[in-house]
Amino acid sequence: MTSIARLFLAFFISALTATSAAAADLLLAINKGDQTLAIVDAATLKVLGTAPTGPDPHEVVASADGKLAYITNYNAGNGSANSLSVIDLVAMKALPPIDLGALGRPHGITLADGKIYFTAEGAKVVARYDPATRRVDWVVGTGQDRTHMVIVSSDQKTIFTTNVSSATVSILEQFTPARRGGGPPPGAPAPGAAARGAGGRGGAPAAADWRVTVVPVGPGAEGFDLSPDGKELWVANAQGGSVSIINVATKAAETLTVRFRSANRLKFTTDGKYALISDLGGTEVIVMDAATRKEVKRIDVGGGAAGIQMSADGSRAFAAVGSQNGVAIIDLKTLAVTGRIATGPGPDGLAWVTRN
Repeated sequence: MTSIARLFLAFFISALTATSAAAADLLLAINKGDQTLAIVDAATLKVLGTAPTGPDPHEVVASADGKLAYITNYNAGNGSANSLSVIDLVAMKALPPIDLGALGRPHGITLADGKIYFTAEGAKVVARYDPATRRVDWVVGTGQDRTHMVIVSSDQKTIFTTNVSSATVSILEQFTPARRGGGPPPGAPAPGAAARGAGGRGGAPAAADWRVTVVPVGPGAEGFDLSPDGKELWVANAQGGSVSIINVATKAAETLTVRFRSANRLKFTTDGKYALISDLGGTEVIVMDAATRKEVKRIDVGGGAAGIQMSADGSRAFAAVGSQNGVAIIDLKTLAVTGRIATGPGPDGLAWVTRN
């Protein structure tokens, strides 16, 4: 083969890979062992490529258009990490990271309305980054130790976090505070003046505020998930051998004993039928029936499991198994392991990318 032919072939393969990455649904897996993100074709379950992350990557989320991935760089060893990695999922390369300043040890991350919500354990806060303005535009403190994972409601008016060392869950709810006396704020135009606020009423509208409710759960509150109907929040207490179930409406919690060594994640199936719990200290993924709150099955995945991710169609679950340098594929009808994906050393956080 001539050098020109080899060059053309290499270009063709590169273009084909980029086209596949741009068109196919993806499974993303963080490899903590070599600080990379593995990009997996969700149809073929083949690794399309990897891209470097920042120090000690933990959790990952993709933009709504499926073109970018954002990763929290935790680096708990020296407490110096304060960045989010950004990965171009089409070109499969790292872009300049996002400096979070004083918001140290970011961990949990999620996307809502185009903005990136994340926790920062070093600052005991939940914060939000706006990719459009390239700035952190909102921060709320929890006052709790190791504010870890984060979930945002579909309307962005309720936010949930687990606080590992405080053994609590924080529920942040947006509200509009009432003005004292009901009159216009200082400096507002007097009634009848030409300058008026929205709707013809004098004065600027009151700014939204956040009410934080702290709900005690169990020791090591870590992995958690909101039920698909939004009514219950299930929390795996890693150091307590238990799962706490919070009624979102009343904020009352019930705690169930579940046998595991160190639960790392908890995720509902897309239909809400099961809650899957990964046991980082054991070798099993535990399946709980969400309606009866009883254990259904234990699936041996061959090592300590961490991140859990459901496929978009709800037919499969994926569990990161660090000791096996790969991700176990679980059929949710048979509740059995049907295969594995060799993603790289020490996989942990997982995410799904749906492409239109």
